[in-house]
Amino acid sequence: MSAGPDPQADAGAMLAALLGPPHGVAELAAAWIDTPLGGMIAVADRERLHLLEFQEREALPAELRRLAAKGGIVSGRTAVTDRTEAQVAGYFAGERSAFDLPLALHGTDFQRQVWQELQRIPPGTTIRYAELARRIGRPSAIRAVARANGANQIAVVIPCHRVIGADGGLTGYGGGLWRKQALIRHEAARVAAVDCGGRAENRGKKA
Repeated sequence: MSAGPDPQADAGAMLAALLGPPHGVAELAAAWIDTPLGGMIAVADRERLHLLEFQEREALPAELRRLAAKGGIVSGRTAVTDRTEAQVAGYFAGERSAFDLPLALHGTDFQRQVWQELQRIPPGTTIRYAELARRIGRPSAIRAVARANGANQIAVVIPCHRVIGADGGLTGYGGGLWRKQALIRHEAARVAAVDCGGRAENRGKKA
């Protein structure tokens, strides 16, 4: 899975352009993370991950400004950043399918409910927005669920890419539909590989 050549980018320069100089003491640190699908920006403090987005996401500047208003952001890393980078690398290497990162969910109660339910969708599977609405006990709130799904600012870790349209189409994805398709295929391939490995092991035991 490859996005092709990724232009060199500097998280500090990007943040400076987006936010200007920080005011007061910054509580959050932003760092660049390389992935096979392109660069991501991770924003964390010493305890939790606040944002993880592909750099081309259209909503990224606004998301960064909102976070900066709450605690200030500077270019840098924390232990949470390093842990995030390691787990993302393991995910793309096919070594892990789930994450156990401490997350800061910046949203309404309804949005957080949707984001928490997203984390219960097993890797390698997809569901419709209507099913997601049903699972949180709000079957008539399909559009609101779709908006909350789109407002997720911790990509990959909170797998909003696992939700598809009623007709099975990919529908929107802030990181680009090609990335959504790549993530779904990546997870499906890993699940298939694990299943094949399990069947082979069982046949070996029977033999």
